[in-house]
Amino acid sequence: MPELPEVEVTRLSFAHRIDGASVRDVRLGKPLRWPLGQDLAALRGTTVGTVIRRGKYLWMPLAPGGGLLLHLGMSGSLLFSDDPGPAGVHDHFDLLTSQGCLRLHDPRRFGAVVWGTAPEEGLVGRLLQGLGVEPFSLQWTAAHLRAGVAGRRVSIKQALLAGDIVVGVGNIYASEALFRAGIHPATPAQRVGLARCEKLVSAVREVLHEAVEAGGSSLKDFRDTHGNAGHFQLSTKVYDRAGLPCTVCLTPVRRLVQGQRSTYFCVRCQRP
Repeated sequence: MPELPEVEVTRLSFAHRIDGASVRDVRLGKPLRWPLGQDLAALRGTTVGTVIRRGKYLWMPLAPGGGLLLHLGMSGSLLFSDDPGPAGVHDHFDLLTSQGCLRLHDPRRFGAVVWGTAPEEGLVGRLLQGLGVEPFSLQWTAAHLRAGVAGRRVSIKQALLAGDIVVGVGNIYASEALFRAGIHPATPAQRVGLARCEKLVSAVREVLHEAVEAGGSSLKDFRDTHGNAGHFQLSTKVYDRAGLPCTVCLTPVRRLVQGQRSTYFCVRCQRP
């Protein structure tokens, strides 16, 4: 599933090119997770504003009012091109503009394109409410993390993945951040004190920043709007390295399953 780095890489690869474009037409393919919620004719003639990211969602304002909320689902990707060619069987949304065509390609159709009058209203507002703080924001602090994990008996990794404390820390990035912070992934969240929260906050921010710089992770389908794959998966310290030596202490990396997801860690470098 595309996580925060992949969504941010996607945004960076097309936002500046579509900003200010006039919408000429809209094409819908097979139904996605939710209906668009707006007549296609009402979108024609609108002007695209500055695309922003919130968690794993993209919000695209369309003047004179409203906008589109986009989500890549489990395996979706966006393509922005002057001429993307005829829509294929897995191409479910085209926004044709004066500056190019934005196309959503989503084989599993778990993605979404939803109209809203504002990010705080209607279905868009309901989808965004309850999201945690942005990991690159000033609100992502050790005190915030400590308050969020207080009283939680789930593992610290599951608390990170929940998305209500901090957004966008997906499976790969949670394993990598916990390794850098020296915290065992099965540690009960409520046991992670302020000092270790400081380390984890820094580790999360560093890992996500490096992932964005590397173009995200492309384990299967992810591509940015230029069609480029990400490379962060080539530099992971523990993720998908079970049995290989830890890059710090040479102890074999271990794997366990948490919430039906694989977790990778070093038993020597990461303490409960």
